[in-house]
Amino acid sequence: MEKIKLGVSACLLGENVRYDGGHSHDRFLTDTLGKYVEYIPVCPEVGCGLPVPREAMHLEGNPDSPRLMTIQTRQDMTDRMEKWAKKRTVELEKNNLCGFIFKSDSPSSGMERVKVYNEKGIPVKKGVGLFARIFMDHFPLLPVEDDGRLNDPILRDNFIERIFSLNSLIIL
Repeated sequence: MEKIKLGVSACLLGENVRYDGGHSHDRFLTDTLGKYVEYIPVCPEVGCGLPVPREAMHLEGNPDSPRLMTIQTRQDMTDRMEKWAKKRTVELEKNNLCGFIFKSDSPSSGMERVKVYNEKGIPVKKGVGLFARIFMDHFPLLPVEDDGRLNDPILRDNFIERIFSLNSLIIL
């Protein structure tokens, strides 16, 4: 049986791509779900040319169209990230993905409830990571989830059912 293809935030597979040089290895994804899927790892920050380690970033401004800003030096990375994300999303079409697992709370890969800081520096959890937004807009029917929500057994089972169902349609 051919494995189901899933996009995934690379840090969740144990790749040392996070801003601090670390990872967010998720054993469920690699040890359990990994038996049935082929992962296509994506790290938006590394993909758009940022180094590891790198300065931490967060979202600022309007939660509907936030800016991706470095925290210390105040560099705006929005255009760089969006340009890369649009290109990478189109490239991912070739992989016949059956879903994507994003890194929760990430300013690039968080799929919901990402902190967006207002002009007074007060965060609201109403944002979507820049890559995640572009990806989900491009693939509106593709099952997506984040690593935090996959800890909920009902949400996890629902996601797994959706990716297996989509894969069975692709095989036909």
